[in-house]
Amino acid sequence: MPILTPAALQDEHVLLEPLGPRHAPALEAAAADGELWKLWFTSAPEPGQARAYIDKALDGLAAHTMLPFAVREKTSGQIVGATRFYDFVPELPRIALGYTWYAKRWQKSHLNTACKRLLLKHAFEVLNCVAVEFHTDHRNLDSQRAIERLGAHKDGVLRAHKRRPDGTLRDTVCYSIIASEWPDVQRWLDMRLARLTSLGCKPQHRDARL
Repeated sequence: MPILTPAALQDEHVLLEPLGPRHAPALEAAAADGELWKLWFTSAPEPGQARAYIDKALDGLAAHTMLPFAVREKTSGQIVGATRFYDFVPELPRIALGYTWYAKRWQKSHLNTACKRLLLKHAFEVLNCVAVEFHTDHRNLDSQRAIERLGAHKDGVLRAHKRRPDGTLRDTVCYSIIASEWPDVQRWLDMRLARLTSLGCKPQHRDARL
């Protein structure tokens, strides 16, 4: 059975680094761009909580259920967010992809497409997963549309599945991509990334909405 082993994933646009304590200051700075901790649909750490955020992710790594990354944008060389694999089921294997957030100025740029292409490639071609899952809040329509643009299949809704940071109950919308769909998804991501980069793939202005 495969195991989750820290590894750097990269292309010409982005470097996904194994998340560690050294990333705490940079994650604090990235989350401050847009005060992301105030948004009900993100998992970005509050000021002073980046180290605890990292420690919790590393607990998941130690338990062999998570593989967390810091996102470094190559043009600027800056850490601009975080993402991770989670809910790993090695017997199949099957995994979920999420806990993803980016500094406000990099939202709706090429960055997310580049990250998803690297992560899905690792899941299907290195971990040999039979499926990759995506979970999102039923109120987060932007996230649902972004997942659907990947070509993911909507599997259903888990009602009263989790509590949000404010204590309210969340229904979770579940999606998946299975291994046989990966070649078509990869071609779509390649085309989308080429189109975005041809447009200059500039980061969003500071007043851009998520």
